[in-house]
Order: sequence, then C-alpha cells, then structure tokens
Amino acid sequence: QVQLVESGGGLVQPGGSLRLSCAASGSIFSIDIMGWYRQAPGKQRELVATITSSGSTNSADSVKGRFTISRDNAKNTVSLQMNSLKPEDTAVYYCNARNGITLKRYWGQGTQVTVSS
Repeated sequence: QVQLVESGGGLVQPGGSLRLSCAASGSIFSIDIMGWYRQAPGKQRELVATITSSGSTNSADSVKGRFTISRDNAKNTVSLQMNSLKPEDTAVYYCNARNGITLKRYWGQGTQVTVSS
C-alpha cells in the first residue's frame, strides 16, 4: 500500500500563487508516475499534471505556462507550483501515484484550492 498526504492548499486571490506538496510513504519502491488531479464542484476529476520517475512531465492545456510539477525521488515527494491562478482553478486537488508493476493507482485525501477575490 501507498499513503499520500497533500499539503499547501488554501485561499488565494486571482493572479496569486500556491504550492502544493505530496509526500508518499509505504510501498513506494514500485511507484513510477506521480501527479495531480483536480475536481471542481459538479465536474469530473481531471488531470492537472503528471511526472515520471525520470522527470518527464505532462500537463493539461489549461495550466500550461502557469503550473509546474516537480518531483524529489529521494524524498518521495511531488509538488505543484501554481502561478497566475484563476477562479476556474478552484477545486479539490488530489495527489496520485501509480504502481508501475501492478498499475494500481493511489490517491491522497485532497486539498482545497480556492481562487477568489
């Protein structure tokens, strides 16, 4: 099993920045891809950004140029730097990790990000 704990959410004004962090523990040796997803009220959960163990990244078009995902394999953490935040970025953000052998996905408990003036 893998446990994921997110931190760093909160309330920020439009144009502001937040940094989310996620710490993984447990059976982490087989994790390959880690990432962030988000779910706004009344909407489906959607991909924000992912990063492989070798550092290759992928992100949604809606966040390109504003959000940056990074990973520290030694500390088993993944972070999401969010700049130029917009009200439409308001959502619960979930950390995700995939076991590269079983392909099982693990989820954190989620952290609320609210962008509002």
